Amino acid sequence: MHRSIGIRHPRAVSLYTRELLVDGYKKGIVVTEGLIAHGRGEAFDYLLGEQTTEFAQDAIRTASAALLLANYPVISVNGNSVALCARQIVELSKITDAVVEVNLFHRSKEREIAIEKELRKKGANLVYGVGSAASSTISELQSDRRRVDPQGIYKADTVLVPLEDCDRTEALVKMGKKVIAVDLNPLSRTASAAQITIVDNVVRAIPHMISEAKRLKDTDRGVLSQILQQFSNQQNLSQSLQIIRGGPNGRSTEKQ
Repeated sequence: MHRSIGIRHPRAVSLYTRELLVDGYKKGIVVTEGLIAHGRGEAFDYLLGEQTTEFAQDAIRTASAALLLANYPVISVNGNSVALCARQIVELSKITDAVVEVNLFHRSKEREIAIEKELRKKGANLVYGVGSAASSTISELQSDRRRVDPQGIYKADTVLVPLEDCDRTEALVKMGKKVIAVDLNPLSRTASAAQITIVDNVVRAIPHMISEAKRLKDTDRGVLSQILQQFSNQQNLSQSLQIIRGGPNGRSTEKQ
């Protein structure tokens, strides 16, 4: 953390997160549009109290069970998610035997390579979706997000999308894939389209998923399936929205 912030600063974590994004921008991992998107997410996080709610924790538990049950899970990453928690993403992928794939709206060869380099630096052995490897297409999409790896997202039965991506989530669901989203906005198209939405900041959600995946790793598949069956994404989104509507001074259902 930058010495000018100090660990006692009331917004120390938020300011440190911004520094990670700025550093990612300097490395060519994050684009300017990603910085704007983060600012929008921060507003929702503030209303959530900048902590993981009990409803987000329920979704995290369900998402972890879904990854462990999947036949071919994939973690889809963009610049922001890699800048913020590359090491944790790699750790989660190893615990759940998930493939990590780069998928970008603002795609360039240089940016793909920079993201791959960062992931490998943090322990990834193989990164999918880079360069010509993204040779399959999602026909419903027009942006560069349509380009996916035939051995990654295209083949996946379950996809973790760490940050909001709207139309791609809808398209993946139409392809018959289970989509797990991490999105601070419970009203977004991503949140509504995904089967499991974690309304939380990715910097908290991914570490929590690591803990849950470790805890559930050796759990009977029947028990994991029951966790999924008992989860209602729509109800969870509604409960998260109630917390946001309460604002910083109106919460009574947060997990302390």
